[in-house]
Amino acid sequence: MEQLLSILAGFIVGIVFSAIRLPIPAPPTLSGLLGIAGVYLGYVLFQWGKTLF
Repeated sequence: MEQLLSILAGFIVGIVFSAIRLPIPAPPTLSGLLGIAGVYLGYVLFQWGKTLF
């Protein structure tokens, strides 16, 4: 449910930014979005690894 609400909020923010002609507050390319996902996954994996050792 949290993920669905997050996507919905992002969708609404995207519409608002487009309506008032502001640049989006996120990388405008897929590679930029994948970079953000990589940073998050690296953080999560490191935290998970710390609990194992």
